[in-house]
Amino acid sequence: MKKKYFGTDGIRDRVGKGMISPDQVLKLGWATGKVMKDRGESCVMIGKDTRISGYMFESALESGFIAAGIDVLLLGPMPTPAVAYLTQTFHADAGIVISASHNPHYDNGIKFFSAKGRKITDEIELAIEGTFEQSLEIVSSGELGKARRIDDAAGRYIEFCKSTYSAKKKLGGLKIVLDCAHGATYHVAPSVFSELGAEVITIGAEPDGLNINQDCGATHLDSLQEAVVSHSADLGIAFDGDGDRVMMVDGMGQVLDGDAILYILATACAKAVSAVSGTVMSNLGLENALREQGVQLHRTSVGDRYVMESLVKNGLCYGAEPSGHVLCLDKTTTGDGIVAALQVLSVVVDSGKNLTELSESLVMYPQVLKNVLVESALGLDENKRLNERVVYLEEKMGDKGRILIRASGTEPLIRVMVEGESAELVEEVAIELVNLVKSEFS
Repeated sequence: MKKKYFGTDGIRDRVGKGMISPDQVLKLGWATGKVMKDRGESCVMIGKDTRISGYMFESALESGFIAAGIDVLLLGPMPTPAVAYLTQTFHADAGIVISASHNPHYDNGIKFFSAKGRKITDEIELAIEGTFEQSLEIVSSGELGKARRIDDAAGRYIEFCKSTYSAKKKLGGLKIVLDCAHGATYHVAPSVFSELGAEVITIGAEPDGLNINQDCGATHLDSLQEAVVSHSADLGIAFDGDGDRVMMVDGMGQVLDGDAILYILATACAKAVSAVSGTVMSNLGLENALREQGVQLHRTSVGDRYVMESLVKNGLCYGAEPSGHVLCLDKTTTGDGIVAALQVLSVVVDSGKNLTELSESLVMYPQVLKNVLVESALGLDENKRLNERVVYLEEKMGDKGRILIRASGTEPLIRVMVEGESAELVEEVAIELVNLVKSEFS
């Protein structure tokens, strides 16, 4: 059955539009609570990022869950992976994060975690949608849920992150620039890295509710690159607004995306790693470089939940998306920017090599990703004109190129990705396909 409200990572929209309005979010909390109640569950944990609308939606969700008879634990601003971790440590039955991840402040969304700190299943999402269509009925006064705030959440999560660092020596002697995207890691990440001994320079750590992800963080790396070079730092680390993504910059200001991070983690212990998981967006250069190290790349659909499914199915440890969702299942249950960065730093310290040296065998193919704003992507897969042109262009590029056209699961966009050996040909093909998508769908 096709889902009506849930996308690839929960529910997301412009604030005040669709499901992301106070009345709808209140009912969503009630519907989720009712499904939990029917499953014999009684407690939910709620966290949020730093965008201004989080106050409004936190109150709405809290009211909805209480109306369904579910107790609520409130964390305030905390990274998404922190909510996944704390849901387990507090033995809550579910975790909710109010966040639109890397999107601007005027968007928001709701992410869901199970008691085990993993994304909820399609079955539960469909059950929530079905209950949402029912009339809201409040439980009796004696059965209403209760709410309380958790005051030491940040400290608990900081200690957990530090515990995942495995190098024999601490980070002393390393100068690191952190970009917290004015998001949920602002009061957590600096403490983690400084307490492990690094000299930390922090940018993007002054959230005002409106500046989350604004020209900073994992999706806007210019400021981090400049800061690393100007401060003569060893490396830079950027998180997105809710802290589940990470991008890194080496001492020369060169970017290491999720593919490069996955390569470093996989090849640092290649004797023990036979395979990793990426997505259809993972670069051909990554696949080739891993193959030379005897490591297989399993490709999945776009979305960290699908990478997770592949890892669990195949009994693997490491997976990533180029956008910076990096999964280290030997350390945590979901994409965690801080934890992933610490695993890379463990490799740096133990190997005595810098990021440039660790990634020098990874030669990326030129790749262009362009987004086309559309009213609707309905009929994308069946569009004959587009499909025929893609087949022709792929034949033209041969086995050294790839084309991927897909609808975004979180925004009204069609994404056009072209990859190949020739940067000139890649750009030419991408422009042609973007124009064709515009003519067919805009």
